[in-house]
Amino acid sequence: MTLEHRISSVEQRLADACARSGRKREDVTVIAVTKYGSAAAAEEIVQAGFRHIGENRWPDAREKWELLQGRATFHYIGTLQTNKVKDVVGRFDYIHSLDRLSLAEAIDKKAQSLGIRVPCFVQVNVSGEASKHGLAPEQLVDFARDLHRFAGIHPVGLMTMAPLDTDAESARPVFRALRELRDELNRLAVTPSPLTELSMGMSNDFEVAVEEGATWVRLGTVLVGN
Repeated sequence: MTLEHRISSVEQRLADACARSGRKREDVTVIAVTKYGSAAAAEEIVQAGFRHIGENRWPDAREKWELLQGRATFHYIGTLQTNKVKDVVGRFDYIHSLDRLSLAEAIDKKAQSLGIRVPCFVQVNVSGEASKHGLAPEQLVDFARDLHRFAGIHPVGLMTMAPLDTDAESARPVFRALRELRDELNRLAVTPSPLTELSMGMSNDFEVAVEEGATWVRLGTVLVGN
């Protein structure tokens, strides 16, 4: 399938999911996950109109970042080790995997040294899988309160990953729970400002994620290809 056909298919599926849930298509932003692709493939995606690029590791992203900086918004969507923060902050526009105070401290220190504030998603392990990173839901409120300490971090929302070995519909409770956690944090007013974003849904389950309130979906194979 060509890129043109993949884009057409994704856009139709997004539009249908938005229509089913009474949402507008513009309420959902696509992050094109290019972590397995070349810089040329990433440029082709950007030229096709997708301005948000998702990467898991700085060494893999470097060539794409050098080619596309100023033309694309870069999202760090992988697990972030504290000793790699120096490579990520200042290059990636968003971090989707904030899940512990030691990482918050490292991001904050680097951000303040650069005079910037980094938009971050707090990663929550809603499914409880041992193989997944993220805070347990019961840890979220206390963690969110602690974010007031970090002037270099701008919490914008929550992120989660549903189990990969289930069908899309089985992921619905995970996505719904993340939305409810965000709404509860906003009700408690524990973050510096209200959380508006939900980063959830990938190639195999993004339509269900949209129906449950995703504002960002991370699409690799279904959009970028193999």
